[in-house]
Amino acid sequence: MALADSTRGLPNGGGGGGGGGGGSGSSSSSAEPPLFPDIVELNVGGQVYVTRRCTVVSVPDSLLWRMFTQQQPQELARDSKGRFFLDRDGFLFRYILDYLRDLQLVLPDYFPERSRLQREAEYFELPELVRRLGAPQQPGPGPPPPLSRRGVLKEGSLGDELLPLGCAEPEQQEGASAGAPSPTLELASRSPSGGAAGPLLTPSQSLDGSRRSGYITIGYRGSYTIGRDAQADAKFRRVARITVCGKTSLAKEVFGDTLNESRDPDRPPERYTSRYYLKFNFLEQAFDKLSESGFHMVACSSTGTCAFASSTDQSEDKIWTSYTEYVFCRE
Repeated sequence: MALADSTRGLPNGGGGGGGGGGGSGSSSSSAEPPLFPDIVELNVGGQVYVTRRCTVVSVPDSLLWRMFTQQQPQELARDSKGRFFLDRDGFLFRYILDYLRDLQLVLPDYFPERSRLQREAEYFELPELVRRLGAPQQPGPGPPPPLSRRGVLKEGSLGDELLPLGCAEPEQQEGASAGAPSPTLELASRSPSGGAAGPLLTPSQSLDGSRRSGYITIGYRGSYTIGRDAQADAKFRRVARITVCGKTSLAKEVFGDTLNESRDPDRPPERYTSRYYLKFNFLEQAFDKLSESGFHMVACSSTGTCAFASSTDQSEDKIWTSYTEYVFCRE
């Protein structure tokens, strides 16, 4: 009877040796293993993060702090592999996790998702991060600004935000005579040989004022099925995803809002990427957009494999899988 009394109030029915009463219960409670492991796995909107529990609970009274200190593990949602699941933006959560590590806000130089990240910070109840994200920024959000308003970037390429033709910078307008040429225009319109080269240009313009030349590669992985002995109707192309490789500014110019940048959201316009893909699955739609922007196909390549739908009965349907790339150029 004494043993039953000593074990009645302890987790898992375990007990220490010897004594009963309050002293025994206190020592057992202090030795109780933590409810959550030291290393936790999070599935946030399909993106998997592995971090320490002390990181996610570093901000008291936040949503994550309450989840991992005030709730039981079995009360939290989990995915099929046992990871704790949060139905939020998985790509933006990396900035939330970075903030929780050292309570510092460090964002890329060109970060267009500031308002969305602020919304995520509000959801996770991080008031200091919300305040920092809401503070005025210099320069404001938008496409990456050029190194100077003369339209020249660090790498010597042409910038996005340019002065209208005939306008000088504010500090240069003061004291300038009505007929004096603007130093800005003089710099932008001077060719390497010293002659006049024309007005300021955007990244998609060439020196003669036409659209800027460049290459864009379209890739896709698709499959189709041919029926038994090729007698049945074939189930033709199924395109999983259309990828876009090339200069960021050209890709955004051609595809606009149909371009999914979530896998490479912070890429400056003059850099190259191979991680963009399109929000639609019709190759012809991509070809139309490229044609409308002045691109034409210059090369393509494809590779394919064949497999049987059933490994035991090779008279069944044959499944063909292929990967194809199309190279487009604008001169």
